Amino acid sequence: MIDLDRRSLVLAAGGALAATAVGAPVWAATPPRKLGYAIVGLGGYGLGIIIPQFKNCQHSKLVALVSGDAAKAKRVASEHGVPESGIYDYKSYDKLKDNPEVDVIYICLPVFMHKEYTVRGAAAGKHILCEKPMALSAAECEEMIAACKKAGKKLMIGYRSHFEPYNLEAIRRARAGEIGKLRYFRSEHGFTAGGTSSWRLKKALSGGGSLMDIGIYALQAARYMTGEEPIAVYAKETTDRSDPRFREVEDMIEFQLEFPSGVIGSCMSMYSANQNHILLMGDKGRIELEPGTAYSGHRMWVGSGRNNEITPPPGPGKTQWAGQLDHMSTCVIDNREPIVPGEEGLRDMRIIEAIYKSAREQKRIVL
Repeated sequence: MIDLDRRSLVLAAGGALAATAVGAPVWAATPPRKLGYAIVGLGGYGLGIIIPQFKNCQHSKLVALVSGDAAKAKRVASEHGVPESGIYDYKSYDKLKDNPEVDVIYICLPVFMHKEYTVRGAAAGKHILCEKPMALSAAECEEMIAACKKAGKKLMIGYRSHFEPYNLEAIRRARAGEIGKLRYFRSEHGFTAGGTSSWRLKKALSGGGSLMDIGIYALQAARYMTGEEPIAVYAKETTDRSDPRFREVEDMIEFQLEFPSGVIGSCMSMYSANQNHILLMGDKGRIELEPGTAYSGHRMWVGSGRNNEITPPPGPGKTQWAGQLDHMSTCVIDNREPIVPGEEGLRDMRIIEAIYKSAREQKRIVL
């Protein structure tokens, strides 16, 4: 999964490396202007997490909003300096093509809307940053990639942990051989899902349950920490169908990944317990992160246990989200591919489909 040259670009931007593997400059000269973003969806993530991050960005700014709630959009626009001409609803979304201030569209919508708004956004002539999971199916991912390629626009998926300092430092130390030969990887990701009305608990809207929503972090971590692609998977689902939350989607699903080097990845996702953990076991030691992919509060230990706690150098941005936004902007400016392009989302979706198939059929699936 990991292109080590491109991964080095991100590490270098955070001060961890002096140059890329080929000695090229890390970033181009400072762009003549900050690239303008349109945020699509003013829910908890778009409004509560992403929009406040623009103040931490060097190369990105908020210039437009797309929301089905006109009153909310006007309020948010006023609070963040977005002109009324930069307010759109879902019917007028295609008119973004007429706004030269918008360079990138960031889609922060429920999963079932990702494909439509990516395809329409690309047709409007804009680069796309889309939240994960990328889409409801691998087939939808392929349509999104094709639409952006046809339009000649970049497509990046919002895998923020690729810009988070603790994760980057864990990757660096594992690659440097600090724990010897990697033998085993483990990650559990979950939270307690509440209520029954959330779109996340409706299969048609989410594509699945905990695996799609939070388990994708464990899957991603297994791939970027090992630097390998799994060759087979075996999965088991445990869901109490009498629980009204889980009438349509799974609660717990555990899956084992087999990697070409012999590394075994053991992962778990769940909607009935809170956990956020990553562990790499080598023949000479271990790297542990808990929480591993949270919004804040990361901790990491390297060695034989939890005696040696590590504080990593800064990441490529003031925050993981600012690093992500500015990475997309500099990729547009420099005309290079993001480290987490649409193809990365497609890879995850293909593996997720295999995990679901393995759980249904109760057998090992070769990838």
